[in-house]
Amino acid sequence: MEKFGFSILKERHIDYDANDKSIAEYISEREPSFRICIECGCCTATCTTGNFTSFSLRELQILIKRGENDKVRDNIKKCMLCGKCTLVCPRGVNTRNVVTLAREAFENEIENAV
Repeated sequence: MEKFGFSILKERHIDYDANDKSIAEYISEREPSFRICIECGCCTATCTTGNFTSFSLRELQILIKRGENDKVRDNIKKCMLCGKCTLVCPRGVNTRNVVTLAREAFENEIENAV
């Protein structure tokens, strides 16, 4: 195989197929609009919590779809469910419901583990 002068470092390699996408599936089943999000960032731009903290709804949705749930688990609690994000979404994604369902999925995950 021909090399092109670069290689991917092991610590930078992410195997998305190995990630747990159960939270994304849980949300998609209950809120179909979650699938049509194009990660444009309008939700994050209007987010009150995001203006005062490191909270980013766009980033959380990307991480959920990738199955990187550990990074989402704590940050999802920061959302105040004000609904500004839902009002500005150009695709009509019910982001408020997505956050609620994500919280619910994480709670169910904890209950099922016990």
